[in-house]
Parts: sequence; C-alpha cells; structure tokens
Amino acid sequence: MTGLFITFEGIDGVGKSTQADALEQRIRALGHDVVRTLEPGGTELGQEIRNLLLHRKGHVAPRAEALLFSADRAHHVATKIRPALAEGKVVISDRYFDSSIAYQGAGRELSMAEVRQINLWAVDNLIPHLTVLLDLDAETARSRRNGTGQEPDRLEREKIEYFEATRQAFLSLAESEPDRFFVVNAGQSVEAMQAQIWARVQHELG
Repeated sequence: MTGLFITFEGIDGVGKSTQADALEQRIRALGHDVVRTLEPGGTELGQEIRNLLLHRKGHVAPRAEALLFSADRAHHVATKIRPALAEGKVVISDRYFDSSIAYQGAGRELSMAEVRQINLWAVDNLIPHLTVLLDLDAETARSRRNGTGQEPDRLEREKIEYFEATRQAFLSLAESEPDRFFVVNAGQSVEAMQAQIWARVQHELG
C-alpha cells in the first residue's frame, strides 16, 4: 500500500493520545508498519522547540508562537513524516497544522487564513488523508486534564474562553473539509470512540 497519513486533533483533555495508541495497535496487528509521532516535539529539534513553547516561563508573542509551531512542523514533515510515507508506512500524528490554525488562529485571534497559509508553506502542502477530531466542551475537557494530577503547561493554563474558541475553530475546520475530517463525540466511552474510529480507518486502509 502507499503511505497513509492520519492525524488526531482536538483541544487538550479530549483523549487524543489514548485513541491514537489504540489505533496504532490495531493497524500494527494487520501487519502494517506504523510511525507514531506528535507535535510539537516529534524530532530532536522539535523537542527543543516544544520546551520553548510549553515550558518556557513568561510571555511569548502570538506571532512568534505561531512561527515556532510551524518551524517544528516543517522539520517534522521533512525529516520524519514524508520519508515514512514514501516508504509506504502509516503515520499517526498527535496534532498537525489544524492545531495551529485553531489554537493560534482563533485562540490567539490571529488570522486563521494567514496561519493556514504559513503552515501549508512549512509542510510543502502535505495534507493528511484523514483527520480525526475528538470534540468535547472546554469545561469538561479541563476537568479531565485537572484529574490527571499533572502540572499544566503554559498553554494548558489559559482561560476557559481560549479553549472554547479553539474548539469552535476546530469544528469550523471540520465543516469546511468534511471529506478529510471525521468528528467523534469525545463524551462517549473510550471503547465506543475506538469502534467508530476503527470503522472509519478501515475504509482508508482499503
């Protein structure tokens, strides 16, 4: 088979990592070679950029933040994602450019169109075959995050309005590209979500 590029999107706390892990296991069980990655931080350089973005103390200007995310993404695509796809592998990424459009475009009140344009240039127009959007209201998602006991990073400490604006931006993106996006209600059980996602991915696997 040719390479297949699947991304998981949604605000923090919706269960992207759990669902991506489950999907990876099911695809591997069919004998496919899977590359599991994330953004920011999917490469060694990306880990350094991730630290700047999520753990640096102090203010980061919105445009600088957007450019740092796109820089991480450009290197990630060039050195990890494109080579894997060229070898016919399945790439599953926890976040991709839709996160920047939603978080930096809507959440930071930059132009969503401009953030999209910057990111498409950064990835040389590499579009995922399928984007799974896990949708949940911001208040419930925050409660889930708080329940993990982990110290929130710089972005996770934002106000609830930031996450709700980001959520609405994700839904708007999904509405504009219904063939690429698969929206899943993240208020369901983990098992119900897994079943829905697997049914959709089987279609992509052919």
